[in-house]
Amino acid sequence: MVESGYRMRNVVAGLAISLDGVVERPSAWSRFDAEMGAMITEGLAGADAVLIGTSTYREFCEIWPGQPDSVAMAAFLNAAPKYVVTSTLTEFPWRNSSRLEGDLRGGVERLRAMPGGDILVPGSPRLVRSLLGLGLLDRLNLMIHPVVVGSGLRLFDGLAGLRLALRDVRHLRASGAVALAYGRE
Repeated sequence: MVESGYRMRNVVAGLAISLDGVVERPSAWSRFDAEMGAMITEGLAGADAVLIGTSTYREFCEIWPGQPDSVAMAAFLNAAPKYVVTSTLTEFPWRNSSRLEGDLRGGVERLRAMPGGDILVPGSPRLVRSLLGLGLLDRLNLMIHPVVVGSGLRLFDGLAGLRLALRDVRHLRASGAVALAYGRE
């Protein structure tokens, strides 16, 4: 029985993407500024959990635990429960981290059914691609950077026929980036 007023949690991904669709290692080709930071902080407000892939977890473990809580992303990531989608990691040194149990579909459906806010997927492009393919992603936030990278992992490879509905568009003046928010069609 579902309680009156209860809503399933949303799974929300956020990725930096180049004009040619590359999502791999955005730190090598994107420029981060205060306007982007404000937008990211705004997106954290409704979230209270993190779903993350193995590579991004490893990378973030080296970056975020040492950042002060005055950095909004650090405060959120360090405090939030982190569910790691992995078949290789056995230890989770970052506080509040654990393996997502079961297969991806079942694990995400269990998380979505738990009370709480949005489940944020920061980075983790392979995981985002899998979530899109399984129809498990509720919102996809893309920060399109005005750069052509040329090669690297592309988000939509293998997802022919995927349809999304545009929910919001923002132009970031200083960087020339465009922020697009998509939901399920």
